[in-house]
Amino acid sequence: MLSKNEILETVNMVENEHFDVRTITMGISLLDCVRGSAKLTREAVYDKICFKAKDLVKTGEELETEYGVPVVNKRISVTPASVVTAASGEEVEFAKALDRAAKETGVDFLGGFSALVHKGMLDSERRFLLSIPEALSSTDKVCSSVNVGSTRSGINMDAVALVGKVVKETAYLTRDTDGFGCAKFVAFCNAVEDNPFMAGAFHGLGEADCVINVGVSGPGVVHTALKKIPGADLVTVAETVKKTAFKITRVGELIASRAASRLGAVRGIVDLSLAPTPVIGDSVGHILEEMGISTVGGHGTTAALALLNDAVKKGGTMASSRVGGLSGAFIPVSEDVGMINGAASGVLTLDKLEAMTAVCSVGIDMVAIPGDTSAETISAIIADEAAIGMINNKTTAVRVIPVPGKKVGDFVEFGGLLGSAPIIAVKNTDSSAFIKRGGIIPAPIHGNKN
Repeated sequence: MLSKNEILETVNMVENEHFDVRTITMGISLLDCVRGSAKLTREAVYDKICFKAKDLVKTGEELETEYGVPVVNKRISVTPASVVTAASGEEVEFAKALDRAAKETGVDFLGGFSALVHKGMLDSERRFLLSIPEALSSTDKVCSSVNVGSTRSGINMDAVALVGKVVKETAYLTRDTDGFGCAKFVAFCNAVEDNPFMAGAFHGLGEADCVINVGVSGPGVVHTALKKIPGADLVTVAETVKKTAFKITRVGELIASRAASRLGAVRGIVDLSLAPTPVIGDSVGHILEEMGISTVGGHGTTAALALLNDAVKKGGTMASSRVGGLSGAFIPVSEDVGMINGAASGVLTLDKLEAMTAVCSVGIDMVAIPGDTSAETISAIIADEAAIGMINNKTTAVRVIPVPGKKVGDFVEFGGLLGSAPIIAVKNTDSSAFIKRGGIIPAPIHGNKN
């Protein structure tokens, strides 16, 4: 339970520092919904989601009122859909059923139109991947992800090659909205089963039937805390971030427990990620600049981000008995005003973003690239990022948007929490021969342990 002082601090964080609970995400297993036909399976899936999540939005709103902490998103994640559709097919119709359920329950997004193909692909999974562009272009709230690699299995380059084509086709089919469908798709290495954040959320096969996972966020709170210690040494900076992350996570712990209890669900994890928004004062990029980097992306950025990410994890872990998800600092370019400015100035490049992903949560996220970028180049970007995750035994991901008709120097607006972004240059080289080799990049030697 929060103490009186913690309550007062929380009120100040909400009113002046953009603190919020970014999402309450209900994970729902669909394994018991498989029936003898695709139609009956879709009906069972729709019915179960609507029943389990019927009070999710209302509960989030009630908790927001009771505790005075904004609960920005209410979301659903489901069992990776490729598992459920393997025998029956009709993947696009399945996605539409998920979309109808999301709209009926009133949630912001539903994640889990996903496939886990890090070691190989069934014919049904290849068919599923090929269905993703149409599924995302014909639905509004459905999000999709594909896990293409892991530290234990290596990287499935056949899947990586196919995913590059998926991204290109999705951009084309949603060209009227600047390729917005790609903002609902992410390629992972070492995907986790309890991530509450979109677009990569899915309900893992090892999870209970219905679980509540909460994602908290507070870049503005951390930034404000660092403003109070100008010139302090980096040990003091780390300690300050740790203490601040503890306070943020304590609120998430409370909301998660209350939500799970009221919804009759298992209480899952708190993801203590610093997830930025385009709002001034809610930027991870500005935290790094507060540490002394003149423009995010400049020399020293990776070191500052490593300090921030580690301190967030250390402080949050002390505040909750069940920390999980991704937990750390996110760097989605279009969703962070500091990152947007760094990219627009030319200081924050794709190469620098890739380096930064080695020390923070997730990866190359919400990056707009030229619309004429080839599928093979996108696959190569995904392969590079997956290699960082595989070798470093961490989750990495790629969510890039090849914006049709746009070139370097142009700007694209996605709106809302997804923000806006300058088109970032990709290297004018050809990686197609590498991608076409296919096969598996073997797992690293340190992945071979029990």
